Amino acid sequence: MTWFMVAGVVVVAAAGLLRWRRPAWYWLTFGVTLATLRVLVRYASVMEACGLTVPPSRWRLVLARMTNRPVPESRPPRILRLRPTRTGLILRLKLQPGQDAFDVAAATDRLRHSFSMYGVTSRELRSGVVEVRMTGYDVLARVQMPAKTDSRPMRVPVALREDGSVHYRDYRAVPHGLTLGATESGKSVYQRNLVAGLASHHVALVGIDCKQGVELFPLARRFTALADNPDTALDLLEALVSHMEEVYQLIRAEQRISVAIPDAEIAADIWDLPEGVRPVPVVVLVDEVAELALFASKEEEKRRDRIITALVRLAQLGRAAGIYLEICGQRFGSELGKGITMLRAQLTGRTAHRVNDETSANMAFGDISPDAVLAAIQIPAETRGLAIAGDSTGGWHRIRAPHTSLRHAVNICNKHADRTPDLPALAAYRPAVAASPSPRVSLSKTAPATV
Repeated sequence: MTWFMVAGVVVVAAAGLLRWRRPAWYWLTFGVTLATLRVLVRYASVMEACGLTVPPSRWRLVLARMTNRPVPESRPPRILRLRPTRTGLILRLKLQPGQDAFDVAAATDRLRHSFSMYGVTSRELRSGVVEVRMTGYDVLARVQMPAKTDSRPMRVPVALREDGSVHYRDYRAVPHGLTLGATESGKSVYQRNLVAGLASHHVALVGIDCKQGVELFPLARRFTALADNPDTALDLLEALVSHMEEVYQLIRAEQRISVAIPDAEIAADIWDLPEGVRPVPVVVLVDEVAELALFASKEEEKRRDRIITALVRLAQLGRAAGIYLEICGQRFGSELGKGITMLRAQLTGRTAHRVNDETSANMAFGDISPDAVLAAIQIPAETRGLAIAGDSTGGWHRIRAPHTSLRHAVNICNKHADRTPDLPALAAYRPAVAASPSPRVSLSKTAPATV
């Protein structure tokens, strides 16, 4: 009996230590079993306390009276599946007649307290079926991306959501995106994850970094074109517009519409073209858009108008030509001048890191979701990398990108430098880089390291 008690004390102490120091390990060893038992045992009473039950139907009441049986109890949603994950539990529910998916969404905070989980979110899968995702610990405190992700062409994993799922940047579904955030909020790390994820894909990366290239030029081996000042950026953007027009001419030439061609084979964008003639897609990354919109003289104002006009044309027409925009900035409001709000309206994907005022959050989510605005202004200053991601549908998620150092991103870009495509229209803006250093260079006190 003594040994049994000692073993029990050791197990409890180990569980407490794991929960404090390694919550992910605690969840995989102890937490998932305890949480599953808690949900199954408390399920009926919790659903009733949260108002997620329906009274018995009339025919059941009549049958109980006819057979002299007790009055049947209220019925909660039926559990279709309970699946543990590495971060929590996924509960799939079949709603009872008269219930709505909004009822479950409104009760998520009460379910979180009742089941003693860290977070609970819900979404409707189809009519009458709701998926409830529960997280057992704060997955955003120490982001660990899963070893296997569902990567596809033009779809890369960039962050982890608060429900434990992976947040993807899918350019085929959301062509253009806007990323906002104050200084030291985590925008640069998010951008590095994006570039590192795209490095292994068949895509041309075009960068505009008006901070003299300090953010994007270290990754130059994987970039097809780069600009580090507004004058070069104007020429680069106008070259992209000309490239877009050439791609549209190619699509028109390959359409060959006749009565013998099925509707599904008529080309309307580059993804409908045969793989042998399909142009390479282009992702344009703008590091600080305000540097392109500010001006101090008449000549700079004319340049600024041409830059914004080119960006608006690319945002409105570039999707079918395989040109996608990823614009970053600290603010993106009407104070940047005419055409800015027109450009913002074309940027479907919105990501907001910590902002300094509510107005900046409204720039990102004011036309999407008031709840997302409130969540964005509540991001604490000490939690770098935490962000709110949403789109034009009104849905939003709390995400956090894993910390990626500049050195790690440079190594990934150097590894995939051979995948950098050459575009004739952008050849003049190809960054000049030195030859890759030999991996066998010995480092000593007398021989400086080669970067």
